[in-house]
Amino acid sequence: MRRLTKKKALTLVKELDAFPKVPESYVESTASGGTVSLIAFTLMAVLAFLEFFVYTNTWMKYEYEVDKDFSSKLRINVDITVAMRCQYIGADVLDLAETMVASDGLNYEPVNFELSPDERLWHITLLHIQERLKVEHSLQDVLFKTAVKGAQPAKTQRDSSSPPNACRIHGHLYVNKVAGNFHITVGKSIPHPRGHAHLAALVSHDSYNFSHRIDHLSFGEAIPGLISPLDGTEKIAADYNHMFQYFITIVPTKLNTYKVSAETHQYSVTERERVINHAAGSHGVSGIFMKYDISSLMVKVTEQHMPFWKFLVRLCGIVGGIFSTTGMIHGLVGFLVDVACCRFKMGAYRRPDAPLNPQGEVQNGFPAENYIQ
Repeated sequence: MRRLTKKKALTLVKELDAFPKVPESYVESTASGGTVSLIAFTLMAVLAFLEFFVYTNTWMKYEYEVDKDFSSKLRINVDITVAMRCQYIGADVLDLAETMVASDGLNYEPVNFELSPDERLWHITLLHIQERLKVEHSLQDVLFKTAVKGAQPAKTQRDSSSPPNACRIHGHLYVNKVAGNFHITVGKSIPHPRGHAHLAALVSHDSYNFSHRIDHLSFGEAIPGLISPLDGTEKIAADYNHMFQYFITIVPTKLNTYKVSAETHQYSVTERERVINHAAGSHGVSGIFMKYDISSLMVKVTEQHMPFWKFLVRLCGIVGGIFSTTGMIHGLVGFLVDVACCRFKMGAYRRPDAPLNPQGEVQNGFPAENYIQ
């Protein structure tokens, strides 16, 4: 009984076989079939190779949410060279609440404003990258992927053969997470009951020169590899009384890639400059002013990768699709060839002297011996 039950179960399983095996004696190999198979296997290999590159590639996913963190401090990373002596200028921050932030984290280094040939070459390259970033926005994804966490690389000392004629202000500040104004102007800043002031009375107007170069300006955690919109900006003052203004909108950003996970900030900027001429109605203070505001939205940038199971599904789709498609094409071509050959043979078996009716057909009743057997 048990043997009979096993045989019935085995017979039932065989009847459910969706892939029946064809005996080799019933299979006929042809040159056309081999050619189609070779083309199909080549196409499978090429598409599978390209699909592997798609699998190894990653892309950036952008999500938006409300920034609920208002109690933390905002870090400002600064590296600006001004064409004035360090004793003549001062930098500080005044936020929207009229709170003056001490500039203890900034260093004043006497340097030459002119760049060396290697530094000028790098500066030109940086400007080219900035121009491409304005057109090819996908390049920003490449910068996100190549960013690494760590300290910014130290800058090399410039040639000191000539006396310094400029001041490099570099370092970082921690400010309240509200709108503010980071500025560099004449005179050192001093606290004041109604805000703050700069000791500019002791500096001659002839020494004013706010030509400057922004080597780096970013907000949040410093991430080497990322290029900010103002990096590489160079402005030459046409007059000693010149005001440069940068209106900056900061967007908090959480960056999560396979190399780095950090909280930083992106920003957009609008530039404006004018000559201070009180007689002509153009009032103001000479200097460099960066007025920033913080967006209430946060951007989450996450690097994503195709799952392995999805890669397998796509690979199976490529192999199965090509296999079935080439089989159908080969069968259709074979059918058309057989039809053409059949019609050719039918025409060849008719005697050349067989009479035809007006419709081009063999007349009925013609003796059978007129046909080739």
